[in-house]
Amino acid sequence: MELSFREYQWFVKGFWPWVPVKGSSMEIGNELMGVTEWLPATVPGGVHQDLHQAGLIDHPYHDMNSLKCEWVENRWWVYKTLFERPAVSGSKVELVFKGLDYEAMIYLNHELLGEHKGMYHPAVFDITEWIERHDSFELLVVLKQAPDEMAQIGKTSETFTQKSRFNYKWDFSTRLVNVGIWDDVVLRVHQAYSLENVHVRTDVEQGTGLVYLSAGVVRQSASADEAAGLQLAARVLDPDGQVVATAMEPLHTLEQPVEFRFQLAAPRLWYPNGYGDQPLYSIEVQLLQGSCELDRYTCQTGIRKLAYAVNPDSPEGALPYTFVINGVNIYIRGVNMTPLDHLYGNVAESRYEWIVHLAQKAHVNMIRVWGGGIIEKSYFYELCDRHGILIWQEFVQSSSGVDNIPSKRPEYLELLARTAVEALRTRRNHVSLSVWSGGNELMSAPNTPSTYEDENLAMLKELTAKWDPLRMFLPTSASGPVQYITAEKGVSHDVHGHWKYQGNPQHYEIYGEADHLFHSEFGVDGVSSLKSLRKFLSPGHLRPTSMTDSLVWRHHGEWWDTYDRDLQLFGRLEELAAFVDCSQWIQAEGLRFILEANRRRQFHNSGSIVWQLNEPWPNASCTNLIDYYKETKMAYYWVKKAFAPDHVSLDYRKLNYAAGDLFHAPVYVHRNGGPTQAEVQAQVLDSHGAVLYTQTLRAAALENGSSLAGNLSFEVPETADGLVFVRLKLQADAARKVENVYIFSTVPAEQPLYGGALDLGPAKLDIQELSGWRPDGAGGLHGGDEVLVKRFRVHNAGAAAALFVHAEEQTDRYVMVADEAYEILFPGESQEIEITCTVRSGELFGERQAREAKLCGSVAEPVIAFHCFQSRTAQAKAGRLTSAKLAAESRAASSIAQ
Repeated sequence: MELSFREYQWFVKGFWPWVPVKGSSMEIGNELMGVTEWLPATVPGGVHQDLHQAGLIDHPYHDMNSLKCEWVENRWWVYKTLFERPAVSGSKVELVFKGLDYEAMIYLNHELLGEHKGMYHPAVFDITEWIERHDSFELLVVLKQAPDEMAQIGKTSETFTQKSRFNYKWDFSTRLVNVGIWDDVVLRVHQAYSLENVHVRTDVEQGTGLVYLSAGVVRQSASADEAAGLQLAARVLDPDGQVVATAMEPLHTLEQPVEFRFQLAAPRLWYPNGYGDQPLYSIEVQLLQGSCELDRYTCQTGIRKLAYAVNPDSPEGALPYTFVINGVNIYIRGVNMTPLDHLYGNVAESRYEWIVHLAQKAHVNMIRVWGGGIIEKSYFYELCDRHGILIWQEFVQSSSGVDNIPSKRPEYLELLARTAVEALRTRRNHVSLSVWSGGNELMSAPNTPSTYEDENLAMLKELTAKWDPLRMFLPTSASGPVQYITAEKGVSHDVHGHWKYQGNPQHYEIYGEADHLFHSEFGVDGVSSLKSLRKFLSPGHLRPTSMTDSLVWRHHGEWWDTYDRDLQLFGRLEELAAFVDCSQWIQAEGLRFILEANRRRQFHNSGSIVWQLNEPWPNASCTNLIDYYKETKMAYYWVKKAFAPDHVSLDYRKLNYAAGDLFHAPVYVHRNGGPTQAEVQAQVLDSHGAVLYTQTLRAAALENGSSLAGNLSFEVPETADGLVFVRLKLQADAARKVENVYIFSTVPAEQPLYGGALDLGPAKLDIQELSGWRPDGAGGLHGGDEVLVKRFRVHNAGAAAALFVHAEEQTDRYVMVADEAYEILFPGESQEIEITCTVRSGELFGERQAREAKLCGSVAEPVIAFHCFQSRTAQAKAGRLTSAKLAAESRAASSIAQ
C-alpha cells in the first residue's frame, strides 16, 4: 500500500551551499538565515515554479529572463513537510522518493536518514522504528546545487550524472536547470511479505493469446516464517471487465519467482495506431496468506506478438528495423519527443493527455523518448498503451559535439546501471514499449555510431537481456554504420539528418534519392505561431528578424533562424504575420517531401521519426510540430496527411520550372488497408482555379504498402503570378477521398520562387456553423476535462485560391485541433472542418489562472476564427495587423494574463 504526500503542505527555502548542514556561524554563533524565507512549495514540482509564485523570479520564459534565473541552480534548497503516523499498520514502512533531482540528504525529525544521488531510481528508507516510536514527523529534504553537467556542446565521455541534460542548454531549449522533488513521495506500507519484480508479457501463437506472468516475493519482517502458507493468486480480465483466466500457486521458496502462463482463446489483439484497435486486458496478482491479502499488483496490458524483421535487400550485417505486430509489418510513422517542459516535475497529466491525443490524431504510431531528456513518468506510457503508440525508449545518454563517446567513468556506469534496471523493471509491462536504445547519437568516431562492442553499451545490452529479454536493444540512434544521411549508396542503415530545409533543388535530390533503411531523426525548422510569439516576446521584439540581429530571438532558438531562407523564397517579409506564414509553409513543405520520399520505399525503408513533436520552452523558431503553448503548426497537419492510412504523393526533384518545360513525375498511392484498385485524378491549376490540364492514373494499390500509379506529364503553363498548382485526388474506396496539392513556380531561379503568393488576390471565406458545441465522450482524454466538438463549412467566395485555410481559437481559454487544416480552397470550393477543443490547463507559472475553467467555475464556449495565407498578408498591407498594432495587442494580452 502506498500513501502519497501530494496533498501535504510543503515548503521550500533557499540557502548558500552547505549552510543547511552547518546551521549557524562558526565565528559569531548566529543562525544562518538563508537566501529566501520559507515559501509554499509544490511536490512533485520544482523550485523555479515556487520562486515565481512567490515573486522572487520573473517569468523565466519571457524574453531573456531565464538568464536572470541561473542563480537558482547554484543554491541549496530545503523542502519540508509535517505528517502524522499513518492510520494503517504493517510489518515495515518505507519512505520512498520516486524522483529526487538531483543530490539529496534526507532528515526525519532532524536526524539524517541517508543520502541519495540520481533522478531515475528511487530513494528508499526504512522508517519502521520511527513510526513505532513517534506520532508526528518533520521531513526535511536538502537538495544540493545542480551538478555541473554537460550541455549539448561538451564531452560525452566526461558525463558523470544521470541527470537530464537538455536543460543545461540544447538547441531547442535554454539553460534552466531543474532542481526539486520531481516525482511522488510516498509511504509504502508492507505486510510480512510483499510482491516484487512483477513481469507481464504477452504473445500470440496460432490464434491463441498467451499471457506470461512472473512475480517474486520478498520477506519484510525478520520474524516471519519462511514462505509460511503463502499463495499467489492471479487473474486476467478482458477489456469488458470479465474474468477470462485465473490461477493460484503456492509459494515454496523466496528464491525463485512464481510463474503463470494463461491461454486465451479468441483474444482481442492490440495493434498500433492505424492498424487496429487497442483493447487492454487487466492483470491482477494477489499475495495471500490464508484468507488475508498481504499485497496486490494490478496493471493493464494488450495482447500482441512483437517481432522484428530485416528490410528487403538489406546490406549484410544490417539490424532488423521493421517492427512486426501480430504478423503485420508496421510502417513507422513516428515523432521524437522532448520533455514537455524545462521544469518537468510540474508537468500536469492534462498536458501529457493533450500531447498524446495530438500525436494519435496525426496518425503517429511511434514516439521516440529521446536520450537527452528524461525517462518519462508512468502516466505517459499508460496513455501510449491506450492510444496504440509504440515507444522507442532511450536510456539517458546523448552526444555532446566535442566528443560523443559513451562515458566509461566508474561512478557513471554504476549510476547508469541503476537507472537502466529501474527503467527496465518499471516500464517493461507496458505493451506500447517496443525497443530500447543506449542513447542519442553516441559515436566512437565522427560519423560512426557506437556499437555493442562499447563497454557502456555492452553493459546496457546485458541488463536489457536480463530484465526484458524479448525486446530489441539498439546500441544508439542512429545505429549506423554511418551517422548522417548521405548520397553514398549502401552505407545508410538507420540514419539521422538533416534538420534544415536544404534548399531548392538540393532538398529534393538528397531525400528523393536516399536509400537508408530507417530514418530515426530529421527535421525542418519553422517560426512559432503568431498567437504564441505574443505570449513570450515583449512588444518591441514582435517583428520579422534574423537571430543575428536580435538577441531575444537568438535566445529563443538560435539554431533555427529561417529569416534569410524565407527572404530568398518569398522576396519580402515586412510583417510578422507574413513571416510566420512563410516560414511555416517551408517547414511543412520540407517535411512532407521527406516523409513521402521515405514512404515511397516502404518497407525498404521501415519508417520515419520526425524531429520533433514538441518543445520544452517557447522558441521563436524550432523544428517542432506543436509549440510550447500547444498550438499546432502548419507542419503538424502536413505531417498528419503524409502519415494518413491512405495517401497519394508526387515524386518531384525541384520546385521551379520554366513555362513550356516538360513536367514529368511519378505518382504513388500509399495504403494501410487491404489491396484495392485506386484511381488518381491529377489536375494542373492556376491560382484562380482554372484547370489547365487533367490526367487520370490507376493503380492496384498494395495492401500495407506503396504502389506506382503512373507518371504525370504535362507542359508547364505560363501563369500571371508564376504559381502552378498540381492537385492529386485519390479515390481509395467508396468512403474515402484523399487530396494532396503541390505548388510549383515558373519564375527564374534567381528570383523569389513563391513571391507571387504574397500578391494573391484577397481571400473571402464564408463560414457556416453546421452544429453547436457538443461534448465528445470519445475524445480520447482521460483526466476529466470536457472535450467539445463543433463542425464548420468554409467556402471560398473569392476570385483566388485561399491558401492554407486553418482555424484558430480566439479566447485562449481552450486548446484546439482540427480534423483538417492548411488545405487549399480554390474559388467556389468548400470544405467541412471539425474542431475539437478542451480547456487550456496545466500551464506553468500561473499566467493563465484567471482564465481557466476550473478556477473560474464556468467558461464561455470556444470562439473560432478562420484564416488563410493571403488573409494575413492582406491585413498587414491594409495596416490592420501592423507591428504597432501587434505591440498594443500584446501589451493588452500581457496585462490580462498577469
